[in-house]
Amino acid sequence: MIERKDIRNIAIIAHVDHGKTTLVDAMFAQTGIYRANQSVTERAMDSNDLERERGITILSKNTSIHWKDVRVNIVDTPGHADFGGEVERILSMVDGVLVLVDAAEGPMPQTRFVLTKALALDLPLIIVVNKTDKPDARPIHAMEETQLLLMELGASDDQIHAPVIFASGRDGKAGTTEALGSDLSPLYDTILSHIPCPVGDETEPLQLQVSTIDYNDYVGRIAIGRVRRGAIAVNDTIDLCSPDLPKGRQIPTKVTSIMTFDGLKRNSVESATIGEIVAISGIDGIEIGDTICPFGKTEPLPVIKVSEPTVAMNFLVNNSPYAGKDGKFVTSRQLWARLEKEGQSDVALKVEQGERADSFRISGRGELHLSILVETMRREGFEFMVSRPEVILHKTERGIQEPIEMLYLDMPDEYIGSIMEVLSKRKGELMDMSAKEGRTHLEYSIPSRGLFGFRSILMTETRGEGIMNTSFDRYDDYCGDISHRHQGVLISTDLGVSVAYSLNTAQKRGQLFMGAGERVYPGMIIGLSARPEDVAINVCKTKKLTNTRASAKDDNVMLAPPVRMSLEEALMFINEDEYLEVTPLELRLRKIILSAEERQKAQAKKKKQDEL
Repeated sequence: MIERKDIRNIAIIAHVDHGKTTLVDAMFAQTGIYRANQSVTERAMDSNDLERERGITILSKNTSIHWKDVRVNIVDTPGHADFGGEVERILSMVDGVLVLVDAAEGPMPQTRFVLTKALALDLPLIIVVNKTDKPDARPIHAMEETQLLLMELGASDDQIHAPVIFASGRDGKAGTTEALGSDLSPLYDTILSHIPCPVGDETEPLQLQVSTIDYNDYVGRIAIGRVRRGAIAVNDTIDLCSPDLPKGRQIPTKVTSIMTFDGLKRNSVESATIGEIVAISGIDGIEIGDTICPFGKTEPLPVIKVSEPTVAMNFLVNNSPYAGKDGKFVTSRQLWARLEKEGQSDVALKVEQGERADSFRISGRGELHLSILVETMRREGFEFMVSRPEVILHKTERGIQEPIEMLYLDMPDEYIGSIMEVLSKRKGELMDMSAKEGRTHLEYSIPSRGLFGFRSILMTETRGEGIMNTSFDRYDDYCGDISHRHQGVLISTDLGVSVAYSLNTAQKRGQLFMGAGERVYPGMIIGLSARPEDVAINVCKTKKLTNTRASAKDDNVMLAPPVRMSLEEALMFINEDEYLEVTPLELRLRKIILSAEERQKAQAKKKKQDEL
């Protein structure tokens, strides 16, 4: 057995927006990752465009820094509950975690979730009370709240009394007391003294479990994992095995390259041993959770367990009249290949063939999890349709059960009444309520269905001042129907381009989702009706010209600004009989059945079945 005293492997876990990625930026700056004259991008670890736009980490990232001749491998993990699958598998690679807590907010719902996962693996902790420079910071109180949470979660004495570091990631300062030093040295020293170094036997057969899959157009799939036992070298002949396939694939495969992480770069190496986190290419068909072993000496490590998906939606090939006009990838084969690739790299995502050859059912951890996938594919040039997200129900001896979540809200006192009214209609049950300094904190137990579209309602009702967080709680008895949309929609009857003259008539019947000069087709939803039923209308009709023109009749058309929905808002708006058409250029709402006559027949048939 050897101890790799020159290596430490840590993960940074925290609630969303508590400063993980900003702290890593400061660690980079102080350990020589950047040149003195290098132009530095803020939140360098958030390399994905969507991560930068939304200010959240979506994908876990591997990096490393060097301190006192020790390489500290760091994994920056997502803080949002919908991307918890990233956290669960990453923790299998590390020997300890930095638990980041906002000095003003203290531990939050996602802090509880990630801590539960870390405690289940009995990982040593370092508590980092971050953002101590905020005006409303209360570092000691945040530290005590975190220790109370650890006690509540059944942590060991060592974990409850873990070292505490106070820090300001933005300023790049840390200290063992509220009086911060001039840099992050106290944090680095605590990592070296408190996080155990990797231990193992490099003379035994290789064991390397794959925790992440990356992809490169030149080398194909890249497996990222930690060497648990033995050693691996370029040109080694290896095999893949898992608990489901303990004897391996029996297909000898050669390792073509091995890379280690150094700051934001990957360096090619000839070999790697105990405790090193490496990226390996040249292995076809490799999956997350597979164990890489020497050929003929397979011994799988326990499978990486990830919580089951709770929300699903259908992805379908676009069949509207404008199909193929905007997108680069439009066929069912291209759509399936892309979704299958996503399912291989995201263990929290489940990809299945749908009821039809051109449809696919995708299950994930929440509406944000799925909407991020939709937006990513849209930006890559894909064109497709999606159905309204629906929760995954479980059939048990007690009956049908559905996912229940804990909802945590914080808002100004004056908005409580309207929000509580909305939540009661969505089957929410108030569990706790507290007020402080003009703001109220609410905790609700609510079905996942009840949260669909709630975020936009909260932002509207609280004038953008409401804060919400959620975490999966349990499966429980079905709570009954939840009303979704009480109003019908305005539906286009013609194919063509919308004109102001017709839109002026249409806006008297409801709220428009589009302006003049936009493409429409029969069955496309162009607005929200003021009535409970759907209204069909022609928005391509132009004003007929006559020989006699009266100036009094030629008033300028004044159109109200159309409502433009975000992707998440559009997904939550559509009903079961509607699709969202997604292209690189546009988001269009539409009926599943485009023909008005066929829709009427389908509605009559459904009504007859309901009566029976």
